[in-house]
Amino acid sequence: MTPSRTRRVVIAPDSFKGSATAQEAASAIADGWRSVRADDDLVLAPQADGGEGTLDALEASNPGSFRRSAGPVTGPDGRAVPGEWLELADGTAVVEMAQMAGLPLMQTLDALGATARGLGEVIRAAIDSGARRLLIGIGGSASTDAGLPMLDAIGDRIPPPDGALVLTDVTAPLLGPRGAAAVFGPQKGASARDVAALEERLRRAAVRLGGDPDEPGAGAAGGVGFALSTWGATLTSGAAFIAEATHLSTLMDGCDVLLTGEGRFDHQSLTGKVVGSILSAARERSITAGAIVGAAAEPPPCWHVALADLAGSAQAAIADPRRWLIEAGRAAASGLGTVDQDPRSGRTPTVVA
Repeated sequence: MTPSRTRRVVIAPDSFKGSATAQEAASAIADGWRSVRADDDLVLAPQADGGEGTLDALEASNPGSFRRSAGPVTGPDGRAVPGEWLELADGTAVVEMAQMAGLPLMQTLDALGATARGLGEVIRAAIDSGARRLLIGIGGSASTDAGLPMLDAIGDRIPPPDGALVLTDVTAPLLGPRGAAAVFGPQKGASARDVAALEERLRRAAVRLGGDPDEPGAGAAGGVGFALSTWGATLTSGAAFIAEATHLSTLMDGCDVLLTGEGRFDHQSLTGKVVGSILSAARERSITAGAIVGAAAEPPPCWHVALADLAGSAQAAIADPRRWLIEAGRAAASGLGTVDQDPRSGRTPTVVA
């Protein structure tokens, strides 16, 4: 039997929220792959989409960057939490909403009471420190407050000289059945009655602030995307920005297999998040693609494995994520490691539909 040739494998997951950072996930997946195919060339490229892990991804790809403290700021449930931002060598300040106002920081879900004020306090501190530019990741939020408390905290400050870029993880508008309250409110603990109240809150904010509530990403972070847009910031895809900043496109050149992943795959995963963006890039390049997920509400459109299935339950997977990420890496190596992409072979690569 002819041995399979050496593969170049790029491992580019998002974080598995609440259980493993993107770097930890990439490392564990790589360990599992190597246990099956030790000679393959593995490239680790942890990703983010503006949510949890954005600071980590940009810090790793920007030598000379360092963390700066904003001191205690208002957490999403009103308790004080440490605030920080990442200062890049060119004077850019990177702020990650999940760091100080993320959903996991809530002791108890409170869709109506959660606040984004802490994000504004960190932005204010970064501007006051002399930041030349702002990158603001707003994924993973706990609040649906239209960003009004955030704007109050920013006060009369304007975007810095080189502008403010908002990294969004969704393309949702502010209002309506695809908007911030209807789609994301239930994830933050909102009942049907709460969703209606939140929708009205967002509608009033739209009237007060002006702007375009239909702009893609306006509904990100419970309306924070909309509020920052009216403040003068520009909204953009966080996944695409991080991919470019970490040189993912270059890493994909000559790649045989592209592996991505996240904690939970559902229909939102294909609307601006890391997994959807990477699978789209794989399709465009006809690269064999695979997804390793914590759990799947619906099957990803490619080869995939869920940690919950390997471990027997989501709880078991969360309790020992490294173990099951290693097992998933082994499964990926067995399932994808010998797929031949050479069109002359007559075999079809595993790509997204």
